[in-house]
Amino acid sequence: MKKKQSKKKTQNKKKKNNPEITAFNHLEKKSNEVINSRKSSSGIPKYVADRMARRIFFTAGIPTILGMSVFVVSYIIVTRNIAEIPPSSTIAISALFFLLGLAGLSFGILSASWDKEPGSFFGIENIPMNIQRAKAAFRPATQNFEENG
Repeated sequence: MKKKQSKKKTQNKKKKNNPEITAFNHLEKKSNEVINSRKSSSGIPKYVADRMARRIFFTAGIPTILGMSVFVVSYIIVTRNIAEIPPSSTIAISALFFLLGLAGLSFGILSASWDKEPGSFFGIENIPMNIQRAKAAFRPATQNFEENG
């Protein structure tokens, strides 16, 4: 009986060398190569990402830190009886700084130049072009191809 089982194992091994299975494996390898090549060619270049990060730090980070510090400063002023500050004004000022930080986040991303050179200090001239790039990124690939062709 042991001999019959070993024959079945060898028959299973022969089935694994089936040309259909190897053809599908070959197709899977090719599709993975295409996907990997697309991943490496798309995306934001490092120098642009660094530029965006610097702009975001100044235009979003500083207002956000100020928005959090409003609570601390307000607490210190109220507990030391320097002035009477209503809680609603503390929340309103903090919300204003957080909204300014949110606007700064968008500005930091959209104003970064995609050229090798850094561009201008504020980068306002890059905003319309970057908005077009963002819109094109969300369109289906067939629409982008038809418009460019």
